[in-house]
Amino acid sequence: MKAKPLALPDVVLLEPKVFGDRRGSFFESYNHAQFEEAIGRHVEFVQDNHSRSARNVLRGLHYQIQHPQGKLVRVVSGEVFDVAVDVRKSSTTFGQWVGELLSAENKKQLWVPEGYAHGFVVLSDEAEFLYKTTDYYFPEFERSIRWDDPAIGIQWPAGIRPVLSEKDRNGFLLADAEVFAR
Repeated sequence: MKAKPLALPDVVLLEPKVFGDRRGSFFESYNHAQFEEAIGRHVEFVQDNHSRSARNVLRGLHYQIQHPQGKLVRVVSGEVFDVAVDVRKSSTTFGQWVGELLSAENKKQLWVPEGYAHGFVVLSDEAEFLYKTTDYYFPEFERSIRWDDPAIGIQWPAGIRPVLSEKDRNGFLLADAEVFAR
């Protein structure tokens, strides 16, 4: 597995080694020891989630203010543009973002650590998105930051027409959001 820290160094892009021939292909989608070596710390996953969405569905930017979740995300069908935003107030990269194209074809995964908001938009007709989390989902602690907050300035792919949930339409601007003090 190749590991590449991104502009926000806690966020890591992972690319598995794929073995293929005329019959098809094989790759390890998760290896605990290699993953921990790649991100440089111990992680325990407690929940797996599976999301299916249509073109232009934009989910996020989500995080939990208590019981923060680290997420290891990947796409098993289709293509998404995936984003992580640092929402740790004391961080030197607070409010900064990184984005990566994840697809069933490229098989890349993104490690989004605790303290980051996460979101994605579907670029294919449909996408199936899988992710492991380091803590359970607690709806009472979930927060949402607006996908189009000008203070963050995410450069979403051109031509998207976001389809949003009510929760995401009503997300806060980063300046008004409850964020992590540390």
